[in-house]
Amino acid sequence: MTETTALDDRWALFERWGPYGLLLLSTLIAWATADALGMTTAERWACGALIGAAVVLHLCWARTVRTRPGPSTAGVRHYASRWAVGFALTWANPLFAFYAVIGYFSVERLLPRRLRKAGLFATAVTLAGSQSGGLPPGGQLGWVLFGAILAANTLLVLLFGHFAELEEVRSEARLETIAELERTNTALQHALDENAALHAQLLVQAREAGVADERRRLAAEIHDTLAQGLTGIIAQLQVVTVTPDPVRGREHTDRALALARHSLGEARRSVHNLSPVALADDGLPDALKKTVTEWGERTGIQAGFTVTGTAEPLHDEVAATLLRIAQEALSNTARHAAAGRVGVTLSYMGDEVTLDIRDDGRGFDRAVRQRTPTGGFGLDGMRTRAERIAGALTVEAEPGQGTAVSARVPLVRHDR
Repeated sequence: MTETTALDDRWALFERWGPYGLLLLSTLIAWATADALGMTTAERWACGALIGAAVVLHLCWARTVRTRPGPSTAGVRHYASRWAVGFALTWANPLFAFYAVIGYFSVERLLPRRLRKAGLFATAVTLAGSQSGGLPPGGQLGWVLFGAILAANTLLVLLFGHFAELEEVRSEARLETIAELERTNTALQHALDENAALHAQLLVQAREAGVADERRRLAAEIHDTLAQGLTGIIAQLQVVTVTPDPVRGREHTDRALALARHSLGEARRSVHNLSPVALADDGLPDALKKTVTEWGERTGIQAGFTVTGTAEPLHDEVAATLLRIAQEALSNTARHAAAGRVGVTLSYMGDEVTLDIRDDGRGFDRAVRQRTPTGGFGLDGMRTRAERIAGALTVEAEPGQGTAVSARVPLVRHDR
């Protein structure tokens, strides 16, 4: 239960039982002072009738307020009737003002804004009459005293009424702000849900496109390595079958064996790059570290791997894309860069992940770079991979100054 709700509940409790309590208190005090104030028997019977009327009035209102909780015509009638009863009781005995003070409460719940000051002023008249010694005032001094007390009460009523209006305006503004925040939060949640759905759709499309890319890459790999190697082996063996010279036949056999070994190595490399097996048991940092270490051992190039930021589990497609880009970049380095040292850095930066691969090789002139014979599975292929998951890839290279490849992709966490 919020603080506002608890306060409303307390006010509701007071409005339900407060009038009865104040009426009982006034009755007991007035009864005890009736003789001292010289009340006549007729006045006592009149007060008894007014007390009964007040009880009936509040009982009827308790039923009416259930269907008309806010300011209404019924609320105006109830307030006027309650004030009239309180004024009459106070006229008979000034100490009934303990009941008449109820007019200061619930004004904003019973009266529309244009009648609130009038209602408060009417209550101030009743209380000023009680405080000045009773109604009607006696003599000129009594009227002067009544007027002074009424002016003081009216000033206080207007002052506190103004503060109450300011607080009401602030409350309304606060409620409107809360409502606007709720609407904004709802819209934001819808946007987040839609963004999550778009992300999921994007990753599905990236996965499907990645499968097609891998098929084309594998076809290119088979054509450029295995098929050409097998063609060379067949050619060498055909020469062996037709040459009568054993020495020459041995040379061609050795060439065929060398081609077979080279083709076997290319086949193993293609299978290794076919799917990110390294991600099956390890996260992306460990998979990249193993990839970089194995690549360095295989090529003899000094290779280092670094992680910056707090590592987080990434979505499978994001991790696979970054691992593929790293493998392709390292493969390009081994084939073309003639580098002596390579550094790979994986950086977690808030809502992005960055992968940097830098080498100290020969570099190249980006203005005259041509597409690879395999249809662009080099830099263009890496860029396509990054863009499919809403990322980007940049390349910095100068002849003789090495090459730096940087892939920046959104940090999409692993599906739980």
